[in-house]
Amino acid sequence: MSVPARISLVTLGVSDLDRSRAFYDALGWERVGDAEGVVFFRTGGAILSLFPLEALAQDAHLSADPDGYAWELAYNPHWPLDADGLPQLL
Repeated sequence: MSVPARISLVTLGVSDLDRSRAFYDALGWERVGDAEGVVFFRTGGAILSLFPLEALAQDAHLSADPDGYAWELAYNPHWPLDADGLPQLL
């Protein structure tokens, strides 16, 4: 069984969430979620999330990059389930 080469989520750590949200809004990107501390936009095949830089570093158990750069990629596969509802891993 092969696993499709697909990224489902890209998270950018940003120093100013409101300014970053306004930037992607101005591009006309479709916002698909907006909760306190995180914003989500639909892209061609994945979701772009904007997350405060310090919070993203803390979530990853790292110190924030002094230059202000942070990002994460996620792949969320669709695994078949067994009779008990548990994922059947390869």
